[in-house]
Amino acid sequence: MNFFRKAKDGGPESTVTGYWLVEAKDLFSIALLKFENGSRDSYHSHAFNSISWVLWGKLLEEHKQGDFRTHRPSLLPVLTFRDTFHRVFSTGTTWVLSFRGPWVKQWVEYDPNNKTYATLSHGRVVSNVHH
Repeated sequence: MNFFRKAKDGGPESTVTGYWLVEAKDLFSIALLKFENGSRDSYHSHAFNSISWVLWGKLLEEHKQGDFRTHRPSLLPVLTFRDTFHRVFSTGTTWVLSFRGPWVKQWVEYDPNNKTYATLSHGRVVSNVHH
């Protein structure tokens, strides 16, 4: 269990910095996320379900199947499920408060440049790459 930790959220190429109030991957996590302008190229699923609120800024969520959603500050939360396969673009800097549930052991990323899928586990360890 970690308290008051700052780190990249989504790996070293991520444009998102996480400020975790608490992180207990077997139970839950609470984080304040700072999205910088832009996005990583990769689409991804998640190791957790989450409920989040955009506090400041604007996010554009692109699902791999092609649909888009825009998220702005609202009392309505953004629900992200483990099987949500997307990438998220920030317009300028965007701040998000996120409550995450327990982590599963694996999730997937898709690199559209190389057209490859990678199965990831805790610590972003790659266990399988395929086309």
